[in-house]
Amino acid sequence: MGDTQQTPGDAAALASAVLDEEAARQEAQARATEQVIFPDDLLPGVNSEPVTFREAFARGGKLMFIVLGLLLAFDELEGAAIQVLGPEIRNTFHISSGAIVFIGTASSAFFVLGAVPMGWLADRVKRVPIVGIASLFFSFFVLASGFAVNAFMLFWTRFATGIAKSNSIPVHQSLIADNYPIGIRARMSAVMNMGAHGIGLCSPVLAAAIATWAGGPDGWRWAWYLLGIPVAIVALFAFRMKEPPRGQFEKDDVLGEVIEDANPAPISMESAFARIKKIATIRTVLVAFCALGFGLFSQGELASLYLNDSLHIHDVLTRGLILSLSGIAALPVLPFIGRYFDRVYRLNPAKALAMVGALILPSALFTPLQYSVQSSTAFWLLGVPQAVLTTSAFAMTAPVLQAVVPYRLRGMGTAMATMYIFFIGGFLGGVLSGFFTNAIGIRGTVIAIGVPTSIIGGLMLMNGARFIRNDLSLVVEELLEEQEEHRKRNERGEETPALQVANVDFSYGTVQVLFDVNFEIARGECVALLGTNGAGKSTILRVISGLEVPERGVVRLDGRNITYVSPEQRVKLGIVSLPGGNGVFPSLTVGQNLSVSAWLTEGTASEADERIAEVLEVFPELEERQQQPASSLSGGQQQMLALARVLIHHPEVLIIDELSLGLAPIVVQRMLEVVDALRARGQTMVIVEQSLNIALAISDRAIFLEKGEVKFQGAAADLLARDDLARAVFFGTEGG
Repeated sequence: MGDTQQTPGDAAALASAVLDEEAARQEAQARATEQVIFPDDLLPGVNSEPVTFREAFARGGKLMFIVLGLLLAFDELEGAAIQVLGPEIRNTFHISSGAIVFIGTASSAFFVLGAVPMGWLADRVKRVPIVGIASLFFSFFVLASGFAVNAFMLFWTRFATGIAKSNSIPVHQSLIADNYPIGIRARMSAVMNMGAHGIGLCSPVLAAAIATWAGGPDGWRWAWYLLGIPVAIVALFAFRMKEPPRGQFEKDDVLGEVIEDANPAPISMESAFARIKKIATIRTVLVAFCALGFGLFSQGELASLYLNDSLHIHDVLTRGLILSLSGIAALPVLPFIGRYFDRVYRLNPAKALAMVGALILPSALFTPLQYSVQSSTAFWLLGVPQAVLTTSAFAMTAPVLQAVVPYRLRGMGTAMATMYIFFIGGFLGGVLSGFFTNAIGIRGTVIAIGVPTSIIGGLMLMNGARFIRNDLSLVVEELLEEQEEHRKRNERGEETPALQVANVDFSYGTVQVLFDVNFEIARGECVALLGTNGAGKSTILRVISGLEVPERGVVRLDGRNITYVSPEQRVKLGIVSLPGGNGVFPSLTVGQNLSVSAWLTEGTASEADERIAEVLEVFPELEERQQQPASSLSGGQQQMLALARVLIHHPEVLIIDELSLGLAPIVVQRMLEVVDALRARGQTMVIVEQSLNIALAISDRAIFLEKGEVKFQGAAADLLARDDLARAVFFGTEGG
């Protein structure tokens, strides 16, 4: 026991070390909460000149506004047809009421599901053809719904219709944002929503009128026959729209020029979602509107039930008129709200977002009042301000989302918002409302769900407004980086590095581990990435490989922005990693391991054989063991096999994590020979290495990370002159 006793000096040293570590942790956490803020004059759309509709149409033309507005209105009209004509369709096909409800909701459900692939396409390919093709399919399946011979066929036509018209959220909004100036987006959204909702409110009457005009038991079919024709005509005009440059108005406002990426890298859905979820304003808006959805999405059904059960309005036409009139009263207000939002945004974007939250809060007052009255007139009058405020708030959401999402990800940003708001807020809200309605009645449900969700959602939006300047600044920073990269290559004639990491921040949850990491790797250069355990070396490699997505910053390969490219696609583009630890399939033979890697290169069988022969020349030790299970190899031989599997891909940039870890000196020497041979033939490499001696032997240059920050970049030999850094590499501790 005596050997384990500590002296007072040891205890003091331990306490000092603990306090120093805690101070370092708090300092890092404080840096994690720091915001990147640019002056308002640099933020896109802030302090800019006001824009009129005439000026907007002069820049982007009227065609897109008219075409997209009409398609949005047709969506509303088509959706109302099955709601109004459900009883007639039920009688034609002799199905139950539950079946017709299921068929009716299928289109709405698949409309939301289709928004995700449509958003993904909108960020990868030209959007105008998507609108034209999707609208033609929409027209075809609307007509097919009228020709349905049974309920099964009707279900599938409704399914296809929902998918086809799902482009109206992510693709349309992305086009509007890129085709018209920032200063008018709220008014554009307001006017288009006004037209679409106006048609939507009139749609039940129009659909019923068409069916009545056609007459007979199959008169309902004519509602879809007649609708399919104008949709097809407008779809043909959609192909005549001009594809706008992505992010042109943000670029023009911030940079004073529009730089177009001639060869953009493909966007990954997973990477896009990961980046978007890291935007604080987006998180706030999504959570707030999910909360609001619990109370708002079931309001129509609850209002109809309250009118029928409590106010004894049993006539369906009267109930419909009362509910429609509240919505109609909100429509004329939308353009004025849009104009005011645009003006406030130019002066103070945080105040503009807070205004959206302020529009929501009064519902907490009007909701209990509305469901306490005993007069249908009073019920309608109290419903008008609620309809005005909530419709205005939802219409202003799109401009906020388009402002803070990177312009490359606008389609996915809108699609993700649709999924969260409708599926979480709408679906779960409907389930919860159904449960409460049976338990505590209609009025109790509205008050128990509607009031708290309005307060929570409104306050969250108002509180989240504090993030918008930071998120707009991140948009600016990315634009400035793009401009600087463009000037380096095109104006200054600088050679494009093989790999670039610019302004990268990354966090695991709330713990930030990378802080403003910047470095470049030239073609043919071998760089050693050094640092203590926990310095962020493996994390930055995961960011480069696409296994993690930073909340800030850019990764480029040969000048192309690959920040939102999937790991699989990065391998095809040329970034290939040799991870530390297990890099082989132990149950397969050596030859099978090599064959698996060769097949993944997508070449012919003869090309795969050539690649295998190439790596066996580099590692003759493996050739005689091709029939041997990989699990029977020594640790060093397995590392050779893992490196051989990687080299089969002919990587543009080879990343090796922990080259010498756990290997015997003789094996390390053999691996160094291979790395040296790769250097001689011009292979670009980034190697994480704990040993400074090995780093000096293999690298042209070294990058030293400490607490997630780059503390040194330069020739590896120059590290010897930095005693503090060299000691950290040798002993795994930080120098003084």
